[in-house]
Order: sequence, then structure tokens, then C-alpha cells
Amino acid sequence: MSKIEVDAITEQSGSTLTAGGGAGKTVVVDATTVTLGRCGGTVALASGASQTGFGRTGTVDWQTGSIKTGTFTAANGEGYFVDTSGSTSTANLPAGSAGAIVSFSDYTRTFATKNLTINPNGSEKIGGIAQDLILDVNGQALTLVYVDGTEGWINIQNAEDTETGTPPFLNASVSGTGNTLATAPDCANMKIATFTGPGDFTVNSISPTPANNAVAYMIVGAGGGGGGGGCGGDAGGGGGAGGFREGVTQSITPYTASPKVASTTSGITVSAQTYSIVIGGGGAGGNGPGNGSPGNVSSGLGLTSAGGGYGQGNVAGSSGPGGSGGGGRGGGGTYPLGAGDTPPTSPPQGNPGGQGGSSTGPNPQSPDNASGGGGGATTSGSGAGPSDDGGNGGAGATTSISGTPTAYAGGGGGSGFPGGSAGTGGAGAGTALPSTATGGNGTDNTGGGAGGGKNGGTGGSGIVVIRYKFQ
Repeated sequence: MSKIEVDAITEQSGSTLTAGGGAGKTVVVDATTVTLGRCGGTVALASGASQTGFGRTGTVDWQTGSIKTGTFTAANGEGYFVDTSGSTSTANLPAGSAGAIVSFSDYTRTFATKNLTINPNGSEKIGGIAQDLILDVNGQALTLVYVDGTEGWINIQNAEDTETGTPPFLNASVSGTGNTLATAPDCANMKIATFTGPGDFTVNSISPTPANNAVAYMIVGAGGGGGGGGCGGDAGGGGGAGGFREGVTQSITPYTASPKVASTTSGITVSAQTYSIVIGGGGAGGNGPGNGSPGNVSSGLGLTSAGGGYGQGNVAGSSGPGGSGGGGRGGGGTYPLGAGDTPPTSPPQGNPGGQGGSSTGPNPQSPDNASGGGGGATTSGSGAGPSDDGGNGGAGATTSISGTPTAYAGGGGGSGFPGGSAGTGGAGAGTALPSTATGGNGTDNTGGGAGGGKNGGTGGSGIVVIRYKFQ
């Protein structure tokens, strides 16, 4: 073998020095350091050639055309964007060889909640430990280089960067069974979050323009149960509607709101956090001759709407207070009415129930067996009529916050005594029936009060709706 020993090799002309042994030959550089001249330079390979000993340049080819999910196997020299927004993911590293390099990056900035697991390939190591590596920081990116069997894959670069472009509007999500987030049917720039059951409204990011962080809301408590009448005797009262609260900032979230809004700028400004949403269940009806049960509260965005008051059964006492009050029983003395707007809010969340029939008091009636209707969001429940007619439930409130005009929180009708007619219910309220039959249930997710009867109906469950501008 011939051997040439020199201190330096330089090109005769031009800027390229070529070393090669011809096709299929190997050129070995047996040196600790390769110096590429005073001004730097590169070691370039001819087409189809390979090299060892120089190491890699520390970069990968990012696979932008193939976003990874689930379980996949990485290849040497490649970088991967991993989407864990739907589920966790696992990356299997290639077999270790000195100089191998792979990279990973959090495509959806969700590693904190749904991790990326990196498997080192059998008994190989990551940082000297033969165990999986877990990436669990949102926006995390990592580059690994395989060095040797002692330490295995070594992290040479780690970034924990969640920087994104700044969106001009809110970005939010919802959770919970049956809850939905959809574009508003009346405005393509609005989103409607509808909660018919418990869940979370999560504001993922806010707008840099404070005004754009105002959301409109409607929170309705559950309706109260109807009262139960006696055995062929006096009628049970209608249940009160759940409390109704609404706010809107018209310049940001315009729609036709109900008369219950405090002002055109009564919406709520949210921040980047998770808001827990509670949906109240309707109150049970009273079995003759018992009182109904009150509805349960609904809440969200730091506000609460009370459940509706119970309808009075064929017992002494009074009908129940609540968002709107329950209706009074028929017969006997003049019993106190179920108060509305309890606890008080501004504007008031409801109205009182109606008085049941009575042979005494300021407006004596004969016959006096029919009951009063439950209060509604916009009007009080009506008192029993003089011909043993049940009182009507108070009217609910109509709003287009969901994109379609819809009425909520009507009071339950009072039951009539045989020979008289039952009162009609307000929006979503249960139909009252003669005191010998069972009252109708309030409609779920309207907060309607239940109708009275021999056995009272069940109040309708509550609802929460949030409207916001997303583009």
C-alpha cells in the first residue's frame, strides 16, 4: 500500500478539492479533527455516496406532509409533528446507531393533557436509562442523537415553547355529555355553547382587544314541581319557573334579547380559564295532598339562577319561593304566595306565584277549590278563577341568543276543580289538569314550572347558553 504524508492538501485552482477512489471505492479520513480552512467550508458527498466519521450536522428533515397520531416508528434523520389533541401518542425510536438523529414537536400544543411517549427500542437507553421518555409540556419539541450503548439517545435540544400567533377573538371549547358548540344559525361570526347538562366552558385564549372578550349569556334554573290535591278535594298549585338571567353586549354579540336584560352592555368579559357549568334538575311533583319540590339552581360564569318554587299541595302553609314562586292551593284560608326573585338579582330573575281559591281574604270566591299558577320570568302567576278555574302560569321570556327565538321559564298552570278548567302553563311549563288527574311536566332545558293536579308534575330542567364572537 502506498502512503503519502503531507501537512496540508489544497486545491490547485477554483474552490473545490475532490478526494475519491472511483466508483465503489471508500475514502477513509483517519483523523481526530478535519479542518476546513480559515474561512470554513463543507464536506459534500457525490450522488449516491455515504460517509462515516464526520457525524451529522444536527438537523433533521421535518415531515410536514405527514402529521403523526397514535403509535408510529421514527426513522433516522427525520423530524415529526405529533398531534395528541384526540389521544395520547407513542413514538418508537429506530435501532440505535452512532450519529442517528430524530426530532419531535407538539403540533397541537396538547402534550400536557395527552402526552407523547418515546420508546427507546428494546433495551436501548435514553440519557443512560432504559426507560420510556414522556413529553408532557404543551408546545414541547425535542431532538435526540444516538451516541453509544452506554448513554444511548442523548437530548441535544429541548424547547418548551407555546408561542402562537395572536388570534383577534376568543377561542373556547366545551365539555360534558350532550353539550354542544356550534356556529350560530343567525350569524357566521358567532359561536353558541349550549349546556343541557353539567360540563365546562373553557376559554383557551382571549383577544388582545378587551372588548372582544365579552360574551352573551343566558342562565335558567330548573322549574318547581306542581302541588298535589286532596282526594277529590282542593287543587294543587302550579310550580314556579326557574330563575331567568340574561346579558348581552350588543356591539360584540348582537341578537334580539329578551326584555330581561339589564342593558345592551350587560354581557360578561371572560378570561383564559375554565368555567364550571351546573344545570339544575327539575323539582318533583307532590303526591296528593303534598307540596311539590323546588327546582335546582343552574350556574355559570360566576352567576347563579335559582330553581323555581314548589306548587302548594292540599296542606297548610304556603307555596314555595324561588326564581319564580309556586302557585297556591285551592280552598281554605288565604295562604301566603310563593315569592319570586328569591334570592334577589338585578334585574329580577322571576315573579311570584298566583293565589289559590279562597272563601276568605280580600277577594273571596265561591267555589274556591281551584289553585293558582306558578310565576314566570316576565309575569306573575294568575290566581284561581271564580268558577273553580285554575290560574294560568306566568309568561316566560323569549330570546334569540341561540339564533332562533325561543321562550324559557314559564310558570306551571294551576289545576282546576272538577267543573272548572285548568290554567295554561307559560313557556315550557307543564299543563295543569283537573284536581283528579296528574299535572303535566315542565319541558326539560327550559326551566318550565310543572302543572298542578291530584299529583303534581315534575319541573323542567335548566339550561345555560353562551354566545361569543370567534372571527
